[in-house]
Amino acid sequence: MAESHHDHPHDHTHDHAHDSGGHVHGLTRGGELAGVSDSRLLWAVALNQLLTVGQVIAGIFSGSVALLSDAAHNFNDANALLIAYIARRISRRDANQRYTFGYRRAELIGATINLTSLGLIGMFLIYEGIRHFIEPQEIVGWLMASAAGLALIIDVGTAVLLWSMSQGSINVRAAFVHNLVDALGSLAVLLGAAAVIWWDWTWIDPLLTLIIAGYVLWQVATMLPQAARILMEGAPHDFDFDAMVSAVQAVPAVEGAHHFHLWELDEQRTALEAHVVIAKSNARDLEAIKQTLKELLQHEFGIEHSTLEFEFSDHDCPDNHDCY
Repeated sequence: MAESHHDHPHDHTHDHAHDSGGHVHGLTRGGELAGVSDSRLLWAVALNQLLTVGQVIAGIFSGSVALLSDAAHNFNDANALLIAYIARRISRRDANQRYTFGYRRAELIGATINLTSLGLIGMFLIYEGIRHFIEPQEIVGWLMASAAGLALIIDVGTAVLLWSMSQGSINVRAAFVHNLVDALGSLAVLLGAAAVIWWDWTWIDPLLTLIIAGYVLWQVATMLPQAARILMEGAPHDFDFDAMVSAVQAVPAVEGAHHFHLWELDEQRTALEAHVVIAKSNARDLEAIKQTLKELLQHEFGIEHSTLEFEFSDHDCPDNHDCY
């Protein structure tokens, strides 16, 4: 009878329980906000949501589509902060019998919903921008400028909040830069309002709308495929699969390997399952071979969680045509 060795029970329980207890590093700033306290983070969310409401009202009454575009972008940023907060709370739960991988993908589900709605908003803004080019509308410049100025103050204030709370953190610095980009968008709308007030350049409003909408859709096109790939349990897009297989098969005492299944647990962690073939004469060294392979996979390819099933070279596969 063919013999095999499974390391599933121990590795699954150990790795998943520890991984699920950490912070979620996702597409919507989960990792970037790890050092921010919950209460202050909620204040930032509340301010940005109130700003969004104010910008929408001002955009409707002023006739500025650019202001509505900036409101849509700011609404997405506020949702991203809220999703990060909720996901961080959920991610603290331990893995259990129902969710053996833990709750690490909660943020990805929220991000997918958020990005999908943002994509629809972006396409609508492009439609509105083109329509306002064809049919120019009267714009109340001072109202547009007031809302843009308030948005600029809140964007800069949010950036300062994140930066001052977590200096020395690369992830929070990334959030800081993102808020500066938001501030630049508000500054662009403010300058557009000045052009409307002083020179009556109403065409600049739909132009800014198209620019902001293009940036929003670029964000969606960049992040949505990544979220979908992780939810579909795909391999990392830049992973050298063939190099990994060759490295595993090149380990001394390994005679072959097959049934490779590689997927992303979340944005930061990759998992692997594989069958490894060794000679029966090396059975007593099985644990050492397994440890060598696990260290290789972790250090050379960044795979922290690997589940390896061992087979002897004289073992026949149940479905021979599916072995490799």
